Formats: sequence, structure tokens, C-alpha cells
Amino acid sequence: MPFCQYSPAMKTTLALLALFGTAAMAAMQTSPAGVIRIATLSTAPSRITGGDVLVQVVLPDEVAPASLKVTAGGRDVSGAFRRKGESRVMEGVVTGLPLGNSAIEAVADRGRGRLDVTNYPATGPVISGPWQQPYICQTDAFKLPDGTTLGPPIDANCSARTVVQYVYKSTTTPKDAPGADDPRDATARRALPPWYTPLADPSRLPADVATTTTTSGVIVPFIVRVETGTMNRGIYQNAILFDPTTDQAPTPFAPPRGWNRKLLAVHGSGCPSGWYIQGAALGVSVLADESRLAQGYAVFNNTLNHPTNSCNAFLAGETTMMGKEHFIETFGVPRYTISYGGSGGAYTSLQVADAFPGLIDGVEIRATFPDALAIAMSGSDAHLLTHYFATTNPGGFTEAQQVAVSGYHGMKAFIDAANQSQRTDPVQNRADIEGYQAARWNAAVPAAMHYDATKNPSGARPTVFDAAKNVYGVNPATGAALRPFDNVGVQYGLDALNSGAITVRQFLDLNERVGGLDQDANYASARSVGDAGAIRRAYQAGLMLGANGGLTSIPIFDNATSNETGGYHYGWFHFALRERLRKANGGSSDSMAMWRAVSGSRGRELFDQWMDAIAADTSNGPARAKMVRNRPKALVDGCYDSSTPPVFIADALPFTSKPVSKCSELYPVYSSPRLVAGGPLAADALKCQVKPVGANDYKVPLTAAELAKPKAIFPGGVCDWTRAGVEQTPVVPWASFGPSPVNQVYEPARAAGGSR
Repeated sequence: MPFCQYSPAMKTTLALLALFGTAAMAAMQTSPAGVIRIATLSTAPSRITGGDVLVQVVLPDEVAPASLKVTAGGRDVSGAFRRKGESRVMEGVVTGLPLGNSAIEAVADRGRGRLDVTNYPATGPVISGPWQQPYICQTDAFKLPDGTTLGPPIDANCSARTVVQYVYKSTTTPKDAPGADDPRDATARRALPPWYTPLADPSRLPADVATTTTTSGVIVPFIVRVETGTMNRGIYQNAILFDPTTDQAPTPFAPPRGWNRKLLAVHGSGCPSGWYIQGAALGVSVLADESRLAQGYAVFNNTLNHPTNSCNAFLAGETTMMGKEHFIETFGVPRYTISYGGSGGAYTSLQVADAFPGLIDGVEIRATFPDALAIAMSGSDAHLLTHYFATTNPGGFTEAQQVAVSGYHGMKAFIDAANQSQRTDPVQNRADIEGYQAARWNAAVPAAMHYDATKNPSGARPTVFDAAKNVYGVNPATGAALRPFDNVGVQYGLDALNSGAITVRQFLDLNERVGGLDQDANYASARSVGDAGAIRRAYQAGLMLGANGGLTSIPIFDNATSNETGGYHYGWFHFALRERLRKANGGSSDSMAMWRAVSGSRGRELFDQWMDAIAADTSNGPARAKMVRNRPKALVDGCYDSSTPPVFIADALPFTSKPVSKCSELYPVYSSPRLVAGGPLAADALKCQVKPVGANDYKVPLTAAELAKPKAIFPGGVCDWTRAGVEQTPVVPWASFGPSPVNQVYEPARAAGGSR
């Protein structure tokens, strides 16, 4: 059989590998006669980075393992491979792959095989498109566990040396050390949380080193190996229990004894100011979650997985892909990978898991948003409303009526939400409502680089759109990212009108004069028209979470912390996520468990049981069926009451601010402007389809003259929320915006010059 010919079964396997990029489809233990199967285990063969990849070779029965010869890019790499026990499976880390396309070939006495591969630089990009410019290196400010820094960059791509250090937990560390077991604590953002001590001499154990028993039942010294380096122009770290006095140098074939073969991908938080910087710190230290490390979990993170450094979830996905690849090539394939985070870390976890199926096997989140767009788009609606109430029609609505139109709990919650539109505003020092902070910049970005419409119109634009302009596209006339915000046809305050909270006259005046926002977030008299291409690509890239990719078949535990009275971490975002999952799965959200109020360790214990049961399920069938079948019976939706100790209450958690159940009485959930306008709870229609204005839209009587007014206000029609949004399309799994040609949906370089 020629090298390039495969059986139909093997073509299917390789296609799945190229799509999912994990070892899940690569565990093939037999091979047809004459065919040597070759598969990559650390990443997809089309997305290798840094010249290294973990490779699996499966020999047919008639081939003697000793006769195997493997070449990579024409070089003999046979010495890298070793046999797995008595099986016919050989594995090895192939190094030194040339940039670009090459082939890994296997030849033996009675078989042969070939796998075409593509290798990209460790600096990227692979799928996220052209580099963001300007870009500020910060390796010299990044602190290592021992208090030193990573040092100055060694090239223009912000690369730095790779450093391995060790820390340990002492037997004298107080069990109630501030922030222990709680990565949300401010101490978690330190390079070295206070319950660890640097290990000065890795050749001997200190007398006060503590021990820990992992979930595998292994007792090891509580010493953590922390590796720091750079990839994809970000700064990465991984952490794993490791005894440098007894453990071998880590390889995929000799992982540390303390690793339980489970991996935790950590994401940070925030978004405003998350552009044009490498990041001087991780959002959450890889050492922060002491309990997970004690159990034997390994952890990996990157400064570009912290939205406060880089508010681009697609770039975070590429970075997670590269970080997991490197981890596997260093330590081996994990049983499963959990993505963890709160706030910006929650939406990044969700978006990465959905847009890159197979990269993440489970999601554990809190302070949840579906995506950064949900915050920005709802904030833009609210911002238009606050401007109308304060400037266009001051005194025209009572405070109670303004709140009714907003959907929020009260005026503070309304204003806090409105101020989140600041992440779409590139204009510095804009005067607006109290608390509004446009053009948020990290101090590391020199003022001379900042955009100014008059003084520096070609400067860097500090917005969530421009941070991901490779996805949204670029306006060639201005260099600004194209925008998906659209409020054409939106009848603001519709539910408030129908409930009698506002009058017909108020409703009509509001919708006639609320206006829109231009590309610089200036108020405009006309409604905003979102760019159709930007809208479509937001869905395709998963920047608008569709929940119809990887999330359809993996567990999600949402520890639904929220605050309805202010701060913009509102409950409706959690319910929007659940609704998107229901839409993607025929009305079912059985992949998601949602608990109201912080649950302590119980929720995590049940979630871990779920993950372990799925990993242990070797039956055939769809991944979604395994996920549903193995959900613990105790992991039902519900809330905790306020008793001491709190008692869990099973509850369907309806979306309502009314006390229709015990949990809704304890934890009422309020709305948002687009929902009050009749929009879907999923909040996933960036631009609505329209229909003619009709009397049936209104539950209050309108005279013929009054009904004529909305027809004039909305000459093209009003939103028809029963239909999918304009350009609303499923996520493209493993989409590319270049340079990879695999699943490429858009090429920013040809469109107008992109940046990532």
C-alpha cells in the first residue's frame, strides 16, 4: 500500500484527530494488515507548535516492533519511540520538526504509514491571525515564585528563558493561611501565595516539608514544580506535584508520582484594559488552588488567558491549545482537562470549550457570563437608555419607570450595567454618567500609542472589538474594528409598556429618540447598524457563545454567584447560558448543573464524581450520552438557604424575580434592556430579523394615530424575536483566521490588515 493511502476507517480517525486535537480518538490499539497507524497525541497534526509533538504509532500484527523505523522531516527519529508494555503501540516525542509542512513516516518489514504534519513557531500565530500591534513585552516584570523576575525579553516576540523552580508547603504553615483553598482571594494573584516556601536546594528535602495524599492514593511530599516560559507571545506557567529528590526528569513516559493524571486549565478575570500587553502577571496563580494541587491535579495558565491582559477569547483558545500541547509533551496525556474560572475566567472557559471541541473535558465556573459580548452589548443598550433619560428627555420618566425599562433590580444596577459599555469606547476622558471610564488603558502602554480621533487617529484603539479585530474585521477607511452592535428594530421598554409601567407616549418618545452609537461610541441620532460580516464571524469564532460546539457533550458546573443590586455580575447571565444550552440541545440543559449561592466543597466533589465517571465509562456511543448517563443523581439544580449550616434545596430555578419557588424567593433574578424589549433570554441575537409593526405587539390599546407612530419610527419593521438573528450561525469548530488554512473562515490580512 502506498504511503499516502489509508483505509476509510483510518481516514475517519485522522479527520477526527484534526478536528478535536486531543488523544481521545488516537487510542487505536490495532491496525489493519500492512498499515502502520500514526497519530499525534499532544495536538492535531495540522497545529503543531514549537517543533515538538507526542506521536503514537500502532503496528499491525505481522510487523515486528524491532523492525520499525520512524522518520520526521526526513530525519531518523526511531530512537525516540518506546513500546507500551506488550502492546503493538509505540510512542515517542518527535522533536526538531521544521517550520511548515512535513511528514512523519513509519516503515517496517511488512508495513508502512505516513502522517502529514504542519509545525508553527512557539511564538504563534497558528489560527488567531496576524499579531496585535502595538504589543508591550513584560517578561522583566513577571515575578517567579522565588521573587525574581523572568528577565528581559530575548527577542522582539517577547520570548524569554524557561525557568523551573520548586516551592513546598511547610508543616508549620497555618491551616487557615489567608486565601488558602480559595483562588478568588487577592493572595491568589501573588507569584507565591503565603502558604508556600521556595525550595532553596532541590537536591534534598527540608525537614519541615508537608506531605499530601492524592486522589490516586499516593503519598508524596507537598513540593510543587513550577515551570515558567513564553509561548504565543504570552507568559505561561504550569505546576505539578514533583519530588526533585526522587522523581525522574519529567517525560510523557515517566510522569511525576504525585500527578493524578488530571489537568486544570485556569483563566483569569476582567476585560477592560485587556489589550496590547503581554501581561505582567497571571490572573490566577497556578499555585492558588492549594486543594487541587494537594489532590494531585496539574495546572497550566498563560498571561493571555487573563482577560485583563487580553480580552480576546479566541486568542485565549489558541493559547490554551498551545499550553496543553506543551504540557502533554512534558508530562503525558491527562485523563481529562477541566477549565476553571470566575467572571472573565468563566466566559473564557465556556468559549474555549465550545469553540475548540476536545480541548476541554469539563467546565467549573462562577460569577458567570456567556461571553464578553453579553456584557458589552447589554451595556451599550443600557448606556443609550441612561443617555436618553439624563440628556435627551430629562424628567420624562420617574426613577421607577427608568428601572422598569432597564429590567434591572434598581438604579444602581442599571447604571453599573450601563457603564460596562466603556469597554467598547476608545475615547479618553469622555464625560458621561457617574462611574463611566472610557478608554481603559494598562499603564504599560505609552500614551503616545493611544488612539485620539484628532491627535492620533491611527493609534491603538482600546476596545473589546479592536482586541479581536482579526475576527470582526477592519474598516479600511479608519482602521477600526467592525462592530456587531445593532439596535435596529428594537422596541425598548416594550414589556414596561405592556405591563402599564410606562405610557404609550413615553414608549414612543423613547424609541423615536434613543438613537445609537457610532464606531467611536459617540451618541448618534440614528440606530446602530451592526456589520453583517462581523456579526457572522462573532458566531463562527465563538466570540458570541452559541453553546452548540464542544459544550454540547461536556459537564458544566455553574456555582451561580451573582449580585442583583449592582456590580454587573447579574443572575440573568447565568440563565442566558442555560438557555443557550437548551437551544443547542433540543430543550435540554442536562450538561449544566446550576447552584445558587456559594456551595463550598460539596459542589466540586459532585462535579469531580461526574468527571471521573465519564472518564471511566469505556462504553461505545456518543460523548453526550456518556455525559448525561454519568451525571450524579445528587447534582441537581438548586440553591442553599441562609440557615446555619446552609441547607441545599433542590429547585428547577425558574428565571423570575417573583417568589414562585423557594430558590426564586431567596435569589430573585432580574432582567436587562434587551429582554424588556421582548428579546430572548438566551440574549444571543446580535441583530434581529424584523417584521411589520402590528397591533398584536402591544397589550395596551393604541389609537390609530398612536399605532401609526411606531410604523414611522421603525420603517423597516420591528424585531421578530421568534426567529433566529441575522447571520446567526453555529460555531465553526477549530476555526482559523490564519495562518493555518484548516477550517479558515476569514483571512484578516487580505481584508485590511488584522491584529490579534
